[in-house]
Amino acid sequence: MRASRYRYFGFLLGLNFQIKTCKAFIFTVTDHNRKIGRIMASSSAPCNMARRGLEKLEEGASPLPGGMALYVKPAQDGKSVGDCPFAHFVRMVLHEKGLEYELLPTTQENKPNWLLEGYGGKMPALRHRRECYVDSDVIAQYLDFFFQEPKMSIIGKEATQASAAVDGFFPAMAKFLKHSPNGDEEDKEKQAALEEKLQILEEHLCQSGRTGPYLVGDGEQFALLDCSMAPKLYAMDICLEKIKDNPIDLKGKYPAVRKYMDAVFARQSFQDTVEYGPETVVWGWTSYH
Repeated sequence: MRASRYRYFGFLLGLNFQIKTCKAFIFTVTDHNRKIGRIMASSSAPCNMARRGLEKLEEGASPLPGGMALYVKPAQDGKSVGDCPFAHFVRMVLHEKGLEYELLPTTQENKPNWLLEGYGGKMPALRHRRECYVDSDVIAQYLDFFFQEPKMSIIGKEATQASAAVDGFFPAMAKFLKHSPNGDEEDKEKQAALEEKLQILEEHLCQSGRTGPYLVGDGEQFALLDCSMAPKLYAMDICLEKIKDNPIDLKGKYPAVRKYMDAVFARQSFQDTVEYGPETVVWGWTSYH
């Protein structure tokens, strides 16, 4: 039964990586050391997840709690946690599931060789014993598949609708927040594009039949999608004030979005992982680090 679950998750990961960068997957399961998968990419180095260059070779790579380390973007001092919303997303999932992990803010100069050579130095990177994953969505799916309490993946029509409501939000947000100078014609166009996405989200949150504050379905279940959106909305909230001089009245024009933001910001998993403050967010977005 457990081996079947490994094979199934390996299949899902294979599809995900094939779509993004890889050409082929070969998955293996052995009696004494059940692995999630061994990727054999014929030409794409970032997808080669063979165990090259790991400093510590540990037996027992089965996905059990413990032995997790998360490599993330550091703040300006190079030591404390940076503002990366994708790393924050992963950390929220880890905290929702009560999983212990070592947090490792890592500069380019301090990245281990195995991360540079095997994964292109990409972060966030979750190393779980001998396994490593570097895409935040894949990391979240990995955690939710093998550590199912609480279950945070939701499938079906309602999940598709929620995903559609936030589709394209982050690119529109990033383009507007990074644009300078404020107030020129291009800036106004980028603001309009962001507000179009905010309006779509507003309408989704105002649908009839919703009884909870979260994104999917009736809003009662806190899902991976909420973990993904919370750090992005936090960055937007800070940057609209600190960088863009408050050009969008969220509470007045998009009250449901503002209410949703307040709900996810109040979540304990968010509070536990937002030790970086507004200064770090502003530094991150103005340096495009």
